[in-house]
Parts: sequence; C-alpha cells; structure tokens
Amino acid sequence: MSDELENAPRTYSGALLAVIGAALVAAVAGLIWTYTISGRVAHQEAALTDANQQNVKLAAQLRETNARLTVATDELGKSLGLTQKQLDERAQSLIAREQADSRRLETAQKQTEQQVSAVASDVTNVKTDVGGVKTDLTKTQTDLQGALATLTSMKGDLSDHSSLIARNHDELELLKHKGDRNYYEFTLAKGQKKPVGTVSLELKKSDQKKSRFTLVIYADDRSYEKKDRNVDEPLQFYSGKDPALCEIVVNSIGGKNQVSGYLSTPKGAPAPVTPSGQ
Repeated sequence: MSDELENAPRTYSGALLAVIGAALVAAVAGLIWTYTISGRVAHQEAALTDANQQNVKLAAQLRETNARLTVATDELGKSLGLTQKQLDERAQSLIAREQADSRRLETAQKQTEQQVSAVASDVTNVKTDVGGVKTDLTKTQTDLQGALATLTSMKGDLSDHSSLIARNHDELELLKHKGDRNYYEFTLAKGQKKPVGTVSLELKKSDQKKSRFTLVIYADDRSYEKKDRNVDEPLQFYSGKDPALCEIVVNSIGGKNQVSGYLSTPKGAPAPVTPSGQ
C-alpha cells in the first residue's frame, strides 16, 4: 500500500510534464503562425499603402491634365475668337463631315462592286460567245474537211507525188482554205505570154473537143513545154533558188484559143513582185 502511494505522485508528475510539453509546443506553433500572419499582413498593408500613393499621384496627374486641357481649349477659343459653344459646334461639324465622307466612301465601294460584277457578267458573256465561235469554227473545219474529201487526188507528170486538184473555182477556194499552198488563177489566150505568180505562161494550142492543150512555162530563165496535156492534169516543174515543186492545172478550155486554170506553189515559195494577170 505504501508503494502505491509513493508511485502515485510520480505518475501525476509525468502526466503533468507531458501536458506542459504539449502546451509549449502548441504555444510555439501559435507564435510561429502569428509571426507568419503578421508578416503577410504587413506586406499587404505596404502594398495597399503603395497602391494608395499611386492612386493619389494618378489623380493629381489627371487633375493637372484636365486643367491643361481646359486652358488649351480656352486659349484656342480665344485665338480663334470662338466660344465654347462654337467650339462644340465646330467639333460636331467635323464629326458630321467625317460621317458623310464615310458614307460617300461606302457608296463608292458599292458602286465599284456593282461595276466589277457587271464586268464579270460581260466577261462571262464574252466567254460564252467565244465558246459559240469555237463551236462554229469546229463545225466549219469539219465541213471543210468533208468538202476536201470530195476533191480529186491525182499524180503529177514529174513525180509520184499525189495532190488534190480543183476542177473549178469553188473547189479552188476550198484548197485555199486548206492553207498549205499558194494559188494563182489565170486565163490564157493563144500566143499570149502572161505572168502568173513568179513565172510566165504561154498557150501554144488548145483542142476543146479532145480536152487537150499545149503550153510553155517560163521560170528561172528556163522554159518547159507541156505538150498535148489533158484538162485537170497536174503539170509539175521545179522553180526557185531552192527548187520547189510547183503545179499547173488547167480546168477548162474555151474554144480553140483560150484556157483557164491555176498555178500552185509551196507556202514558203517567193511571192510575185508584180500582181499576176488574171
């Protein structure tokens, strides 16, 4: 029993010390927290004070600016002899002018857009017309090819070269549209030496019943006689600095003294210096 009484105060003393220790720890923690909060509050107060000072400076600057603006406005009004009301009216007039200019600019832009739209429409119409022309041209080329296919192809008297010949004026026009050779029409009377293209031709004789004729070709200081030849027969000869194959075709014989036909030369052959007699 006496041992229990002796151990009781010691137990109480240990518990008391633990409580006191915990209280001290809590007190220290509280002090640290209080110090931290105090530091933050002080920082916020300093920032607030600085902000207030800045606001004061800005307010002072704003008052100074307003004062200067007022003085400047007054001075301007005095220098122009205008009152504040007149200045306000002038400002409103300037604003109205700017608004009118803006409306005119907007109207001009709309007109330009309309004109551009009209031009675009015209371009579309032109494209449509061009498309129609292309279609017509294609049809014309097709018709020309079909017409050319009806022409007669014959070999010449000097080479194995076959060429299309025209038997009348209309067929000759088709050959001209083909565009690969030059054509010169002529009519010769018996005994007449006549320039045709870059050469000269002379009819020696003709026989309408037999459809035969004889003529002489003068080219490059030479002469070529084509004797007893038939109507629509290609009569060939070479002419030019770089000799090119030329052809003469007689289409018709009128009586005994006249023949008609054409001379055909390559596209690159020299052109006649003087107009040919036709």
